[in-house]
Amino acid sequence: MSPLTQTTQFSGVRISYESSLDFDHVLSNIRAEIGDLPIARFNALAAEASTEESFGRTVETCLGPSGFMLFATIDHGAWISKFGIRRRVLRFILGNPLIAITMIRHDLSAGLFAPVELLLTESEGHQKCSVTYVLPSSLIAVGENHELLEAAKALDAN
Repeated sequence: MSPLTQTTQFSGVRISYESSLDFDHVLSNIRAEIGDLPIARFNALAAEASTEESFGRTVETCLGPSGFMLFATIDHGAWISKFGIRRRVLRFILGNPLIAITMIRHDLSAGLFAPVELLLTESEGHQKCSVTYVLPSSLIAVGENHELLEAAKALDAN
């Protein structure tokens, strides 16, 4: 007997904000808004917490003013330059486990898109940049799960 494979087709909604500010300015603004917690440290803190309440208190101390923490940064600009693309591109993986659980409790597969991602891209002239992300509810709430959809829409609002 072969394993059951389920295929679900869906489409996401990509949102891109063009900024008149330069890359460094927007990068500084993003960093000021999100707490910085490397994923290895987060995993260790999660393992140390013995209760939901203690985990919640720990998470609260790691969040930035936006209510999110940075789990990882991928510097695409560091490697695309090898292919002649001379622009800075940073991909941020950020989230809040206390928001994520509001979705994951309704469908464990919501964890595929929580935490969320943000892409900061420098313009060709290096004078402006854009911030791009996919609307979380368009990725997370697939199907007829109304509780999951409501929780994902709350994340959209953040």
